[in-house]
Amino acid sequence: MRVFVAGGSGVLGQRLVPQLVARGHEVTATTTSAGKVELLERLGAKGIVMDGLDAAAVGEAVAAARPDTIVNQMTGLSVAHAGKPNLRKADRFFATTNRLRGEGNDHLLAAAEATGVSHFVAQSHASMNGARTGGWVKTEEDPLEVIEGTKAIRHLEDVVVKAGGAVLRYGGFYGPGAWDEQIQLVRKRMLPLVGGGTGYVSWVHLDDAAGATVLAVEQKATGVFNIVDDEPAPGSEWLPHLAKCAGAKPPRRVPAWLVHLLAGEMAVGMMTKGRGFSNAKAKRDLGWTPTYPSWRTGFAKELA
Repeated sequence: MRVFVAGGSGVLGQRLVPQLVARGHEVTATTTSAGKVELLERLGAKGIVMDGLDAAAVGEAVAAARPDTIVNQMTGLSVAHAGKPNLRKADRFFATTNRLRGEGNDHLLAAAEATGVSHFVAQSHASMNGARTGGWVKTEEDPLEVIEGTKAIRHLEDVVVKAGGAVLRYGGFYGPGAWDEQIQLVRKRMLPLVGGGTGYVSWVHLDDAAGATVLAVEQKATGVFNIVDDEPAPGSEWLPHLAKCAGAKPPRRVPAWLVHLLAGEMAVGMMTKGRGFSNAKAKRDLGWTPTYPSWRTGFAKELA
């Protein structure tokens, strides 16, 4: 199968491309940086430079590749694109990513239609952004919380599902390149437990996320899938464990009112009210079994 991976040089794309190649697929992968084309080619793909916000460039790239499937993994969350994470200015931090999930995704869908691409898979997000009402663990039927960064996701999910494609709601990524800054914050005791640490998070190892994506491509899956591990957990459980695995002291506890003053409502909401997600549908319908079913063993192995 010919697979076009938009955003192939990102942290997930770098794990996805080799898995697709190993399964015998012919992969074209894009990057915004000419300096990363060689990296993509070392991973086994044909690497090309493409600006996902340039409709003409997207159309030309897709037409040249003639793919059977397009996989949209485009984001702009690196320091080069977004600067350092700042939840007080979340609109700025997510600005490029929101445009890629809106305009960029629409350009890819238009190119798919023009070129006769039969299937489309797109990245979404399911870490701690489930609607903050009801139970602590959400399914695909539950809405996402409307916060900065999820407004564009809702558009992406709607248009991809209407086009007969698959939306993969990935949990919080961990693994090489995905959480380096977070680990440094933990080791410096700069990532605290907020309030009671009651907010839930769903995690997924990069390799497991890539594996689920391969299944969605090969099965021409349709609909929304939560790609998370088996154990959604509150911050009061996962953060101390992460600190221990990283060789750090236990995280500090900071009252919610103080974090609100320093980092804003978004940070407080995530750490005290965040909802996790169930992977039952992905396991049932895609036949997906995560290699790391729990962040407990995954964190320990990655940081050993």
